[in-house]
Amino acid sequence: MRIGYARVSTHDQNLALQKDALKRAGCEKVIVDRVSGTVMARPGLAKVKELLRQGDTLVVWRLDRLGRSLKDLIEWVHYLEHTGVGLCSVQEALDTSSPSGKLTFHLFAALAEFERNLIVERTRAGLAAARARGRHGGRPKALTADKRQLTVRLYHEKKLSVQKICARMGISKPTLYSYVRSSQTAPSAPE
Repeated sequence: MRIGYARVSTHDQNLALQKDALKRAGCEKVIVDRVSGTVMARPGLAKVKELLRQGDTLVVWRLDRLGRSLKDLIEWVHYLEHTGVGLCSVQEALDTSSPSGKLTFHLFAALAEFERNLIVERTRAGLAAARARGRHGGRPKALTADKRQLTVRLYHEKKLSVQKICARMGISKPTLYSYVRSSQTAPSAPE
């Protein structure tokens, strides 16, 4: 069975173009969403997932109707492949049920993964260069070193509750516990 999926971003936009193209592509059912592509929860797309069975083909007018990004599209293709469902895009003339369609899509996926790896590599190199210049990333400490020591001492003395220590110092519980953990791993100063 060929199941079509159409999406428009607003209620004002017209679905006729997509629906007509999907019907011409042989879709027996067409499921519609009227929601922005940036919205994660799309009821129509969830319905499509319920309807699809092994041997079916999901047909979209254009790939951007299906996924918000290339990553989303790749995840969809992996899901469809895993469940034995093909993907066909009318405008891009892409059909993953054919060997050449699978090859084309996997080339796109490989290029996307290559780009992601380049971004990770550049980020790591940038962070290493910043550290070499003495710059350290991350959020600045909420308290000075003296106040952190006082906070840890109050915690270990157990005279005040964790809530009271946090309220007095103006920090959250996770921050308090982080200070306690780091004080246990920090080398003690020579006396």
